[in-house]
Amino acid sequence: MEFWNLLMQILLLLVAAFLMGLLAERLKQSPIIGYLFAGILIGPWVFNTEAIFQLSELGVALLLFSIGLEFSFKRLKSLGVMAFGGGTLQVSVTMVVFALGFLIFRPLGEALALGAMVALSSTAVVMRVLVDRAEIDSPRGRNAMGILLLQDIAVVPLVIMVTMIGQGGSETSVYPAIAKTVFGAVGMVVLFYLLFNFLVPRLLKSRTVHPSRDLIILLTIIMAVGSSWLAHALGLSPALGAFIAGMMLAECEFAAQIRSDIGPIRTLFVTLFFTSIGMLANPQWMIFHLRWIAAGLAVMIIGKVLIIYGIARLLGNPGTQALATGIILAQIGEFSFVLATTARGFSLVDENTFNLIVSVTIISIFLSPYMVSHGGKIAQQFMKMISSQGARSVLSEDETASEMFEKILIIGFGPAGQNVAEGLLETGIKPSVLELRPAMARVAREWGLTVHMGDAEHDEVLKHAGLGSACLVVVTIPDPRSVKDIVRNIRRLSPESNVIARSRYNIHTAEIEKAGAHLTVDEEVILGKYLSKHVIDCLQGRGDFDFSCACALAGLPEES
Repeated sequence: MEFWNLLMQILLLLVAAFLMGLLAERLKQSPIIGYLFAGILIGPWVFNTEAIFQLSELGVALLLFSIGLEFSFKRLKSLGVMAFGGGTLQVSVTMVVFALGFLIFRPLGEALALGAMVALSSTAVVMRVLVDRAEIDSPRGRNAMGILLLQDIAVVPLVIMVTMIGQGGSETSVYPAIAKTVFGAVGMVVLFYLLFNFLVPRLLKSRTVHPSRDLIILLTIIMAVGSSWLAHALGLSPALGAFIAGMMLAECEFAAQIRSDIGPIRTLFVTLFFTSIGMLANPQWMIFHLRWIAAGLAVMIIGKVLIIYGIARLLGNPGTQALATGIILAQIGEFSFVLATTARGFSLVDENTFNLIVSVTIISIFLSPYMVSHGGKIAQQFMKMISSQGARSVLSEDETASEMFEKILIIGFGPAGQNVAEGLLETGIKPSVLELRPAMARVAREWGLTVHMGDAEHDEVLKHAGLGSACLVVVTIPDPRSVKDIVRNIRRLSPESNVIARSRYNIHTAEIEKAGAHLTVDEEVILGKYLSKHVIDCLQGRGDFDFSCACALAGLPEES
């Protein structure tokens, strides 16, 4: 009977989430907003909240498992100093600064616990919006990803810290917990490496498993849920365990299929996660304490933006991009609820403080989709408001470069930009490059090219890069929305310059052309034509394999 009551409550939450998510979509908002409202509305009707919260934790783990499938260790390494140095600084500095502020009103132990809660941002919300908007590969997306990954790793030591404070700081209880965490994490990584690099690929390629879609889906669920359970059993974050498992599988050739198979079950539990956050709200308490909530929200957002901006600038990011990263991460995250619950369990925080931190967290998560979606534009507009000297501060040491610019300007020097430059150099044409990432700019300089550092969405940066004297501008960056904004700025600042732009997805091609691109290279169309050519070549015997049977079935003439 208990099971069916729980099932009824889950069904009620899902129906409410569907209806509110549908309303949010109609209003051109993120469905996440609808899910949160559904939790607030249906929360009083749900009495088995503990079971719902446990299921929602699995949702976060599945979300990070699917994200991990897109991030191999090589790609994680490419995030560079922002992931390890920037993330460590962000968590440490944010916790200390806010703890010092709370220390005016609260005891040291409670102040540290509250500072730890504020230090974390919402991995689930930020990553969901960045992936949906195809901005995960944008500079601000990579910055946010690096910091968020370090925050997820920091959850475990922060929980240990709060537990230590709650237990009175006994070293005899803390050191064993730390040792268990370290050895557990190392053992889990070794086990996952062996499983996902040797056993799982062989299973997926076997004649028994490979032809059966059902077995592949079942194995996928086992890997995703099993990695979460193992991490929890070892005293680690289930979401961190799932993410590491996903990264281990990212090198597997079946990673895309696994990510697709886990999609429906991930959607189910992630939806429960967002509704469960809404269930924590106490609407009556929030109404009577609006001023405290507003003040806490303002201090938290402004403080986190300034801290992250300063750290990003310290690590060499341009001003606009550093500010955008700060705006994207200026919320309190879902794992802060774990810290808040732990602190309340040890009586470190009273009920009013707990309600305040939960209220600020929920409202900040409400605002997060807008902050992530419009963070870049907000940062750009803010930078335009400051003096011309301040606006030019986003430029690099190339400020004193020669005023003679090449006639072709390549924006973005990733793999696509490098191929464009290589082709031009072979014909004797030497382009100039506008690049945001220091590593890619260094590569361009090694090629002997003139490099201008800065964000191409900023007017001053485009002007400094010689846009006015460029007869042709090639935009090669992968983020479709940034491409659209850059093309629009180019056409506004230099109407006579010709623009060739990259469109990563077909759905964005028309928007980029409408923004003013003279020629748009649609990656999906090009890929389709390339695949078609090779298919015909193979069927006509011009490939490396004998396709005579296929030729006969297709009715195509063979060629020797």
